[in-house]
Parts: sequence; structure tokens; C-alpha cells
Amino acid sequence: MLHLRLIVPHGQTDIALDVLRAQPGVTHIVLLRDAAIAPPGDVVDAAVAREAVDEVVAALCALDLDHVGGITLETIDTVLSDAADRAELAAPGDGADAMVWEELLAKTGEESKPSVTFQSFLTLACVLASVGVVTNSAVTIVGAMIVGPEFGPLAAIAVGLVRRRTDLLRRAGVALGVGFPLAMLVTAGVTVLAGLAGLFDRNTVLAAHQVEFVYQVGPYSLIVALLAGAAGMLAMTSAKSAALVGVFVSVTTVPAAGYAVVAAVVGEWDRCVGSLVQLVVNMLGIVLAAAVVLLISRRRAGHDRPLRA
Repeated sequence: MLHLRLIVPHGQTDIALDVLRAQPGVTHIVLLRDAAIAPPGDVVDAAVAREAVDEVVAALCALDLDHVGGITLETIDTVLSDAADRAELAAPGDGADAMVWEELLAKTGEESKPSVTFQSFLTLACVLASVGVVTNSAVTIVGAMIVGPEFGPLAAIAVGLVRRRTDLLRRAGVALGVGFPLAMLVTAGVTVLAGLAGLFDRNTVLAAHQVEFVYQVGPYSLIVALLAGAAGMLAMTSAKSAALVGVFVSVTTVPAAGYAVVAAVVGEWDRCVGSLVQLVVNMLGIVLAAAVVLLISRRRAGHDRPLRA
């Protein structure tokens, strides 16, 4: 279940309470008169079954509470209550399958910001991938996959396409369009310095057979990207977020960027181009599969209400 907290302006509290009472998936309703200070108003708390959240939030947004008051949602880890059990049984569908659009928008919007933290993780992941290439270490490549934060913006692009949210598309596009070139530029500098220090040479890269999969593009490159994109979006839209780790290990995005840099530094342009193609194929496959999952989820829900900006 999710914890719902409302800040309701005076005069609209009874209407908001009627909305909550009318939804069988809502329970544990608490009213605190004049408890809100900024913005001023009453505070209403409730527990909402996950599969009922979208309908409840839509009704509350119709009251303009997201502008004149406030709507907060957060996950409840444990609920010991017969009333909560009845609410979950009364709500249509299964909570594990329910998708909360507002939650997804907030999550992808936050993870797609071109922040210093995002750029730092992406740069560290690319450098780590380059180390995996020159040391012929598949384990290090896997570590770079896990560190890389690029799935957030890719998921945001899928959400932006499905919901026609240009703000998400623009933000995620900047994060990837600026993030990868900058990370690769820093990686190139590190790689050049490592070469000058004698830590590796061209023959070392050519002998790195364990990481050849990074630049070798084939049908399975797209297949794996599609499967990973679908699994990643399912993890983000359900209560199975732990599956995201498996998604990170599956896709060859950051490793491809790191390999492209190393190959360019040593003059192996065919491998450099192959790595860049691998990067593009993986990103396109992830976005396509994630968007398809969202379209299927939206159709299964049976409605397509507009979401607030």
C-alpha cells in the first residue's frame, strides 16, 4: 500500500474526504484540522491500495489540490491491519501489477536530471569500462555496467514518448547527449595517460578476447537490449525494483562507450565504430521495449487520463 497525505485548503476538505470514502481501496483515513502551515489548510492522511492510487490521485487533481494544496505519496513497507487487507481485496487488480503514473513520472524525472552526480557516475563507469578493456577483465566490465546510471534517462525518454512529455524528453536528451560525450572525453584523457605510463599498449587491447562482445554487434545485441528494456520498465512500474540490478548487468551501453574510447586511442577504428554502433543499438532497444511495456500497461489499465505537468 501507499501512504497518501493531503494538504487541503479550508472549504474543500469535505469534498476531498468524500473522494477518499468513495474509493474501496482507501482506508485509515485521518483528518487533522488546521494542521498545515505552508500552505495553510487541513491535513488528511490515508492508506491507499496500489492498484487504486491512479484513480484516487486523478480525482484529487480534479479538485486542483496539486496546485492549491499538496498531494504526497510514499510506499508503506508493512501494514498490520484487517481494514488494509479489506481495502486491498476490494481494489480491482493486483497490487504487484499496478502502475502508478505519478510515481513513475517522479522517479524517471528525478533520475533523468543532468546533475553533477549523474555525470560523475557515468564518467566513473566509462573509466571503469576502459580499465576492463585494457585488463581483459569481464568482471570489471560488469562492474561498469552496474555503476552506470544511464537507464534512468533512457526510461525517462520512453515515458516521455508514451505520455508526450516534452520536458522529460528534453531533460533526458540533455543528460545523455552531454553526459556520454563528456564521460568519453574524460576517459580518453585517462586512457592516453595510462598509455604514456606504459600500463598498456595496442597489443594488449587486441589480445583482450574476454571483452570482444562489447564491440561485436549482432542480432542478440538488439534482443538483449529489448529484453533488458522491458524488464527494467516492469521493475520501475511494479514493486520488483530489485530486478533493476539484472537489467544493469545485461545492457552494453557504458562498456561500449569505454571500449570505443580505448579503440580510438590505439587506432583500432573498426572496433571503435563497432562499439559506438553497439551503444546506439542498446539505447534504442531499451527505449523501444520500455515504451511498449508502458503502452501495454496503459491499455490494460483501461484508461489514459492526462497527468499534471
